[in-house]
Amino acid sequence: MAESTKSVAKSISVLGIAGILCKLVGVFFSILLNRISKDVAADFYLVYPTYTLLLTISSAGLPVAVSRMVAGFLARNDPRNAKSTFRAALLMLSTIGAFFSLLMVLLNRVLVDMVNVEEVSLGFYAIAPCVMIVCVLSAFRGLIQGQQNMVPTAVSQLIEQVGKVALSLPLAAIGLQKSVAAGAAGALFGITLAETLALIYMVVRHHLKKQELERLPQDPEAASMQSSRLMSRLVLISIPITVSACIIPLSQVIDSAMMIRRMLLAGLSAAEAKTAYGIFTSIVIRLINIPTALALAISMSLVPAISACRSRNDQPAVRHETNNGMRYAFLIGFPCSVGMSLLSKQIVYFLYGDVRDFTAAHLQLASELLTFSAMTVVLFTAVQATSSILQGLRKQRIPMYTMIAGVLAKIVLNYILIGTPGIDIHGGPYASIACYFIVMTANLFFICRYTEMRMNWMGWIVRPGLAAAVMGAAVWGLTRVFPMGSITTILEVLAGVVVYLLAAFAVKALSKDDLRAMMRRKGAA
Repeated sequence: MAESTKSVAKSISVLGIAGILCKLVGVFFSILLNRISKDVAADFYLVYPTYTLLLTISSAGLPVAVSRMVAGFLARNDPRNAKSTFRAALLMLSTIGAFFSLLMVLLNRVLVDMVNVEEVSLGFYAIAPCVMIVCVLSAFRGLIQGQQNMVPTAVSQLIEQVGKVALSLPLAAIGLQKSVAAGAAGALFGITLAETLALIYMVVRHHLKKQELERLPQDPEAASMQSSRLMSRLVLISIPITVSACIIPLSQVIDSAMMIRRMLLAGLSAAEAKTAYGIFTSIVIRLINIPTALALAISMSLVPAISACRSRNDQPAVRHETNNGMRYAFLIGFPCSVGMSLLSKQIVYFLYGDVRDFTAAHLQLASELLTFSAMTVVLFTAVQATSSILQGLRKQRIPMYTMIAGVLAKIVLNYILIGTPGIDIHGGPYASIACYFIVMTANLFFICRYTEMRMNWMGWIVRPGLAAAVMGAAVWGLTRVFPMGSITTILEVLAGVVVYLLAAFAVKALSKDDLRAMMRRKGAA
C-alpha cells in the first residue's frame, strides 16, 4: 500500500472515530435537551439550521481551499507560500465571519418571521457570535489539514461537542426557569462558548507547533506569491465549494419554513405538524448524522491527498487515491445504511424510549422515518467522497452544479409529498434519497471522465454490498429471535459489526493492509 494511501486511511480512521464520538455526544445532547424540555429542543432546532447556513456561507469553502493550496505548496517543497496562504485566509475568514455575525444580529426580525415562531428571537442573538468564532477556527483547521495531520481537527471537534454538553445543557435548564425562549437561547449560547474553547485550543496548538512548518526545506527557486494573488486563488477555489456546501443547509432552512406549512395542508394540526417536524429533525436527522461523520472524515482526507498528487503530476497516484477513497466510502456507507434501517425501532427506543415527552406514537413515527432515512447514509457518504475527489482535481464547480440539481429535486418532492394527505412528514426521507442519488450518479460520471478510469463496480459496489447483505441477514435473524430491549440492541449492533467485518474479509472488500493503514501512527495533537 502506497504511503499516501496509508496517510489517507489513517486520516479517515482518526477523523472517523472522532466524528462518531462527536455525533454520539450530539445525540446524547439532543436526548438530554429533550428531557429538559421538548419545547426548548423544538425552538433550538428552528434556529440551528439558519446558523448552519450562515456559517456554511462564510466558512465552508475557504478551509477546503486552504488545505488544498497548502498541500500543493508543501508537495512542491514550498512552505513559505503555504504559510502565506494561511495568513491570507485567516484575514479573510475573520473579516467574513465578523460580517455574518453582525448580519445575523441586524436581520433578527427577518429570521424570526421566516421560521414563524416569535420565541426564537433571543436564540438568534445568542448564537450570532459563533459564526465569527468558527470562521477563525476553520482557518487553523485548513492549515493543519493541508499538512495531512487530522488529529488536531479531531481534538477540536471533541472539545466542541463535550463543551456543548457541559455548557449548553446547564444554560438551557437555567434559562427554562424564566421561559422556553430563554432556555433555547441558553442552549444556543452554550454552543458559542464551546466553539470558543475549541478555537483557544487550536490557537495554542498552532503557536506550540509552528516551528515544525518553519523547519521544512524551502525550494529556493519557488517565487514568493503576493497576498493579493493568494487571496484571489483562495476565492476562486472556495466560491464553488461554498455554494455547493451551502445548498444542503439552505434546503434545511427552506424545509424549516416549508414543512410545517405543507403538513398543515396535508391535514395535520399545528401542534401535530410542529411535533412531527421536531421528531424528524431532533431524532431522525441526529441519528443519521452519526455515521455521516465517517463521510466527512473521508472528505477532509481526500482533498489534500489528491491535490498533492495532482501538484506532482502523478496521475497513477490520483487514480489510486480515487479508487481507495470510493472503496472506503461504500465500505463504510453500506453497513451503516443497512444496519440502521433494520434496527431503526430498536435504536430509537434504546436512546429515546424513556424520554418523558415522547409517547409511543412519537417513537413509532421516529422509527418509521429512520427506516427509510437510513438509506441516505450510503448515498451521502458517496456524495461526500466524489465531491472531495472532484475538488482535489480542481473541478470544484461540478459538485456545485450536481448538488444544485439534487436539492432542487428534493425541494420539489418535499413540496409535493409532504403536502399530500397520508404521506405528510414521511415524504422527507424519499426526497432526500432522490437528492443524493442524483448527485452521486452525476459525480461518479465526471470522476471516471477526468481520472480516465472505469467505474470499479466490483470493488466499490458489489463486494461491500454483498458483505452488508450478509450482515443484514444476520441482524434481521437476531431481531426475529430476541425480544426488543437495551441489552439485545447492543448485542445486535455488535454482532452486526463482527459479521460485516468477517464477510468483508471473506469477499475481499476489506484487507489486512486496510486495517494496518488505519492503525498506523501519524501526527500528534
